[in-house]
Amino acid sequence: KLSQQVLELFQACQQQTYDLNRKELCRTELQREIQRIFPQSRLFLVGSSLNGFGTRSSDGDLCLVVKEEPIPTFFFNFNIIFQVNQKTEARHILSLVQKLFSTKLCNYIERPQLIRAKVPIVKFRDKVRQVFCVEFDLNVNNVVGIRNTFLLRTYAYIENRVRPLVLVVKKWASFHDINDASRGTLSSYSLVLMVLHYLQTLPEPILPSLQKNYPESFDPTMQLHLVHQAPCTIPPYLSKNGSSLGDLLIGFFKYYATEFE
Repeated sequence: KLSQQVLELFQACQQQTYDLNRKELCRTELQREIQRIFPQSRLFLVGSSLNGFGTRSSDGDLCLVVKEEPIPTFFFNFNIIFQVNQKTEARHILSLVQKLFSTKLCNYIERPQLIRAKVPIVKFRDKVRQVFCVEFDLNVNNVVGIRNTFLLRTYAYIENRVRPLVLVVKKWASFHDINDASRGTLSSYSLVLMVLHYLQTLPEPILPSLQKNYPESFDPTMQLHLVHQAPCTIPPYLSKNGSSLGDLLIGFFKYYATEFE
């Protein structure tokens, strides 16, 4: 019964292709506008929207990758990224983006705010697709988030039980108000890593270590425009562990309550 409830919750709450397409449309439109002030830049959709662990209510996370000027466009290589100081350069770049959103893009960008966090972001909402009601967070040159997005996406789709288990753990954590890093609790990213670690350390693992088994596919020096190919190159993992979703959920709580140091 618990396994069926987990599966039904996953099917009801998982992000749909329609949701992702709307976010991607917004990303495309914003990239075109941002390139007017940063010609050698590219906007990436990252995080739960793309890594396979998103829900219908997931925010859209965006990473603006800005290249150091001046370099001719034909030499553009996203493997050589301009290292920005998040307290100074990143805030300056984001202040220009916020100004762009508040003036020239005010017809379809709502409430752009510059949040001066450790990794500063611009928060905003897509006004044109209000029925969609998605909030966006945009950062600058936090490229590890791009690489992690496709690493997690590979884990998400390599075994059928991973995504439902992660979703129900995230829903549980949200219900108990322990899924908000800004308030000192666990980020969704941390919760995903906890589930993956648990599934990798079972006596009969449900997941392998992808970084160990396929180092060439997750090379941290790989050019960014190639990173998205990794999930397509990894075959499904055939585990000998036949545990149900219900058993795995109970095992997850037991592991972190009594076994994990």
